[in-house]
Amino acid sequence: MRKILKLDKGLSIVDLVLVEPEIPQNTGNVARTCVMTGTRLHLVEPLGFSLGEKDVRRAGLDYWQYLDLKLHHDFDAIKKAYPHARFICFTTRGDHYYHRISYRPGDFLVFGSETSGLPDDVLGKADLVARIPMVDQIPRSLNLGNSVALVLYEALRQQDFPDMS
Repeated sequence: MRKILKLDKGLSIVDLVLVEPEIPQNTGNVARTCVMTGTRLHLVEPLGFSLGEKDVRRAGLDYWQYLDLKLHHDFDAIKKAYPHARFICFTTRGDHYYHRISYRPGDFLVFGSETSGLPDDVLGKADLVARIPMVDQIPRSLNLGNSVALVLYEALRQQDFPDMS
């Protein structure tokens, strides 16, 4: 069983937040990535699916039992629950490139829904707003699971992949 990495303040090395995710397969994919990296996953409601749906479980395979999952009614609830955390939001409109950020233990990496991204009110509460570089000619962005993996692994790389082999 893979353990969840803990810091003195009860935080995992970094935490991952999905705000109002809509597609169960994407959330299942992200959940599996979280399990394999020892990252806590926070889901901010409303969700576009039920956590009991077979599609979510199938995408996460048999890893759900190892997932450190927290549900929050809204973004304000997660901010209130972790008042000292730094919340880094990711959007195509971000001011900073994800790979140029100095990630710290206890950071919360925040991603929005697949169709609309992060709402302006959430972006307004961010400590930092970042983006992944992409070509301008395509009016779409990367898949949510791919975006999460890129950013999460960069944050863990900067911390020398603690407790990972």
